[in-house]
Amino acid sequence: MIYIERKERFSAAHQLYNPNWSEEKNREVFGKCSNKNFHGHNYTLIVTIKGEINPDTGFVMNLVDLKRIIQKKVTDKLDHSNLNHDVDFMKGKFSSTEVLAVEIWKILQPEIEKHGAQLHKVRLDETINNAVEYFGE
Repeated sequence: MIYIERKERFSAAHQLYNPNWSEEKNREVFGKCSNKNFHGHNYTLIVTIKGEINPDTGFVMNLVDLKRIIQKKVTDKLDHSNLNHDVDFMKGKFSSTEVLAVEIWKILQPEIEKHGAQLHKVRLDETINNAVEYFGE
């Protein structure tokens, strides 16, 4: 088994806010991230796939195909968007990095399997200090 990573970057805005809570409770829990005018991040998405090397190509999966899938299905939709309002696969969902990583997994997993590989991990760096990793569990 061999593992391959692909990195993509995107910028997006969001607001952490629970509509069932008061403004005070939202500020207490989410701080400035609950700002009604939203805030943004420069995210780094790292997708790790795994599989056996194809003896005919020397690849687990062609990285050109992986790049195209990630961009078309995920980052083209996320880049310069508002996660709370603009992204179809985030409609009605909490816009935390954790939820975003899970939703990205749901999109990428079947696409990668069509190419004979397995999705191993989705890592989403929200800042240089904060990151989420999801293994599909």
